Amino acid sequence: MTGAPSLFVYGTLRSEFHNEFACLLRAGSVFMGKARVRGRLYRLGGYPGLKLSKSGEHWARGEVYLLRDPEATLRALDAYEGCAPDDPRPHQFERVKTGAVMEDGSVAEVWVYAYNREVPESRRIVSGDFLAGVARTPSFGLRNHTRQPRP
Repeated sequence: MTGAPSLFVYGTLRSEFHNEFACLLRAGSVFMGKARVRGRLYRLGGYPGLKLSKSGEHWARGEVYLLRDPEATLRALDAYEGCAPDDPRPHQFERVKTGAVMEDGSVAEVWVYAYNREVPESRRIVSGDFLAGVARTPSFGLRNHTRQPRP
């Protein structure tokens, strides 16, 4: 695995979204390609949550970005994901490192926002791809979707 400051995104930060934070990510990084990580995706409303696993057959699909200014970009995205270190509220997400399998089969070490609460299995996105479900929901508005920072 490479130790480059990269981020794997699987939900509203992906390139199909045009909210403030997805645009911030793209402006401050280089798109490295599509990838997947071991784990399961769950629908949490208008956004997904990823529960990582060390092994197993379930994969979450997304994209990897090489961060140009990791400190500044991650600080902004931590706030967006509701897990800024100085935020005293309980966090739904935590930023952790994991391995992402790139399309060419190489493995990159990446940061990812993992969901750290219990979630019913009935909310699982079986395909592992948040966009697969969104594409079938015309009212979701991929191009205009914005998510407010979590309370």
